[in-house]
Amino acid sequence: MVTRRDVARLAGTSEAMVSYVLNDGPRGVAPATRERILAAVKELGYRPNAVARSLKTSRTMTLGLVVPDNSNPFFAELARAIEDVAFEAGYTLLLGNAMDRDEREAAYIRIFIDRQVDGLIVAPAHGIGSWVTELAGTAVPRLVLDRELELPGAAHVLVDNAGGAYAATEHLLGHGLSRIGCIAGVPGIHPTVDRVAGWRRALADAGQRPADELLVHTAFGRAEGYRAGRALLARPDRPEALFVASDEQALGVLRAAAELGLRVPQDLALCAFDGIEGSAYTVPALTTMRQPFEQLGRAAVEWLLAKIADPGLAPSRISHATTLVARGSCGCPDPLGGDSAISAGR
Repeated sequence: MVTRRDVARLAGTSEAMVSYVLNDGPRGVAPATRERILAAVKELGYRPNAVARSLKTSRTMTLGLVVPDNSNPFFAELARAIEDVAFEAGYTLLLGNAMDRDEREAAYIRIFIDRQVDGLIVAPAHGIGSWVTELAGTAVPRLVLDRELELPGAAHVLVDNAGGAYAATEHLLGHGLSRIGCIAGVPGIHPTVDRVAGWRRALADAGQRPADELLVHTAFGRAEGYRAGRALLARPDRPEALFVASDEQALGVLRAAAELGLRVPQDLALCAFDGIEGSAYTVPALTTMRQPFEQLGRAAVEWLLAKIADPGLAPSRISHATTLVARGSCGCPDPLGGDSAISAGR
């Protein structure tokens, strides 16, 4: 097994100097010495002992991420963006899938704290839950993603859900549609509340009364979107357009419309939310409010790293806009490849 002493011997320097270079220590190391050490590391295939390093630096170089359901493409794409940024910074990301269960969510947070992660990102399934008690009394930097909660010491990274829903509904109104329903998410959580509010406000600003009979709350999944779509589209006074709170739900609505003999967008126009990769490959391609996955992931990791470096850093609330991707499901031209020019969201 190659040791630090072997590296020092080959480089013609001390073990302490090798440690300085590998741990990004004092900047006074001569460039020629640094190059000799790095060349020796490469030649010998030396790998620093991560456990020993963590004992010395009090850092494990790991971050924890807990999501409600990583089979949902939205959270899968968001996790990938977070992992990419963490990897760039030399951190390993540990992923916990809560499967929409509060007790599993709390268990993962407890496990990550026990493993001494340097920072923790939580996208809660249902809001404040028993997992909060796992954080009580710990100093681990924490950030809440995709939700807005009263959690002491936590930063928040969000999108403008209300503005995005407003822009989606306004776009449907721009096609001359007037009876616009809404398939929303789970009641009570931040994205659902704000997206419903945006849908209502856009209709009100256009002089229309939001039709509560055309508002359905359900989980963010294809099967749930399918069932909600079947119920709404089977009504004698069915909507002529739908704002759907997630792309996953909208995929279910497309299936429901096809089974009922309705053409999209001729008989039913759709605009959804999230901008997952699969939304470009439906027939017709799905018009959606795209969330900036890369920006969200970078904002979350960079804040955590800043907090790790400066424990006194105050929590912040970082909000990003969504962008409208206009495609065929709303009646816009459906270009080759299923995408179009992206216009700025509100």
